[in-house]
This record gives sequence, structure tokens and C-alpha cells, in this order.
Amino acid sequence: MNTQQFDVIKNGKGFIAALDQSGGSTPKALKLYGVSEDTYSTEEEMFDLVHEMRTRIITAPAFNSESILGAILFEQTMERKIESQFTADYLWEQKGVVPFLKIDKGLAEEEDGVQLMKPNPDLKDLLKRANGYNIFGTKMRSVIKEANPEGIKKVVDQQFVVAMEVINAGLVPIIEPEVDIHSADKEQIETLLNTEILSHLGNLGKEDYVILKLTIPTLNNFYKELIEHPNVVRVVALSGGYSREEAIQKLAANEGLIASFSRALSEGLSADQTDEDFNATLEESIKGIYAASIT
Repeated sequence: MNTQQFDVIKNGKGFIAALDQSGGSTPKALKLYGVSEDTYSTEEEMFDLVHEMRTRIITAPAFNSESILGAILFEQTMERKIESQFTADYLWEQKGVVPFLKIDKGLAEEEDGVQLMKPNPDLKDLLKRANGYNIFGTKMRSVIKEANPEGIKKVVDQQFVVAMEVINAGLVPIIEPEVDIHSADKEQIETLLNTEILSHLGNLGKEDYVILKLTIPTLNNFYKELIEHPNVVRVVALSGGYSREEAIQKLAANEGLIASFSRALSEGLSADQTDEDFNATLEESIKGIYAASIT
């Protein structure tokens, strides 16, 4: 583990940028950016276009360590270059931003009110490659839709099993059991989830560190105990479908919780903007998210 990067994530002021849209969510991300599906005909062309978008974001002047602590990358982004350096090296060496990698293979079908992660038989190889590309940590996402104790337990069990594999590979896992913001049982789900996570944290060794990525809770400061837990490097929040304005407002009300926004970060950015307009829009977005993350 890179101790300098660990210190940035643990003690730095700022937030984590989520730039990890995968194959399934890339067309939507490109569409929001103003690039329609008829612009590309192959998956390779699609990933070229999304890499151009991510490169434009990462190389923007406001995308720097003054506001941004880390960035979560998709596998294809990790394997590509920005200005002749592999993306993770560019992030750390040129921007002072800590690189993470999305490692899950998407969501399984809903069962017991939750969506577990799909099986990931090549995880060991992926973690080995992540180390080769100087990645600091990983991220994997599940989704909880109902206050089903059995389903929630399965989600947290699976997340921590994978987290231990990540820890044993010398990386720091971001555990993301997303709670659906539209769930009628959101507050009850969060109570069950909090209890499950605390139970699993109690089983970790002293040097086993995790980051938690959670939906902004219904009750302000509900995750205080998780934020203060010795095994938790940081608790970060996903925007979860809220508009940027709403996500920022909710985040600011939770002390110690910082952002890890994806769509809310890139909201308002467009392929046809001049660099001046693009950079100004991104800077405004970063400033707002940063301000809410340091409360």
C-alpha cells in the first residue's frame, strides 16, 4: 500500500470523483455528454469516445488535488493513456489524485429485495493487473431496494468476502452497497445496513482497511459510527440519482461524509462546449461538491 496515497484519502480535504461508467452505463453517460449512439458503431469506438470525455475531465485545470482526493476508473480507462502516461500514473504524478479501479462485473437479477454482484471469476488476475498499473484501491457495487434482512445480509457478506480478497492483494476496497433512493423503506434499510456493516467491521484485523460508499442517509449524520470506526479510512457518498444541487444539499448536512459523485460531477458538461466553457462548468461543479464534502 502506498502510505502517501493512504494519507491523502484518510486525511485530505476534498472528494472522490467517480469516472467508472462501464460498458452498460457508457452509452447513457455519452448521451448526457451530447454524444448520441449513432456517432459510434462498435464498442471500441464507444470506449474511445468515453476515454476522450474522461481525458477532458481529468486534464481540466480544476481537476486537481486541491479539491479531488481520488478518482475511480473503469478497467478500460486504467489500460489507456493520458498524455503518454497510463491513466493511474497521470492522475497521481501530474494531478496528485489517488487512482481507484471499479472491479465488479455488474449486478445480478433482483432477489430478496437486493441485487448482488455478478460472479467475478477473473478477480485475482484483475487485482494483479491493478497492482501493475499502480492502482491504490478498488470499488464494487451492489444495490438494496427493500428492507429485507436476509437480502441485506447477503449483500454485506458478499461485499466483505470480496473486500478481503482486495485487502490480501495489497489494495484498499471501496465497499458500495447502494440503497435505492426511491425505496419506500429507505430509512429502515439504512438501519439494517448500518448494523450489518458494523458487525463485519468488528471481524476485521487491525490493519484491514476499507472505504465505504453509501447512499446519503435519510437521517442526517446517521453513519457517524461508521465514519469514526478505526478500520474505515473514509465514508463517501454516491449521488444515487439526485440532481447535483439536491445531492450537494443533502451531503452538506452530514458531517464527515464526503462525495464520490459520478453523474452529478459531470452534469452540464457537453462535447460541443469550448474548452473555456467546459472547464468553467466543471470548475463550478467541483467547487460545489468540494464545499459540501468539507462540512
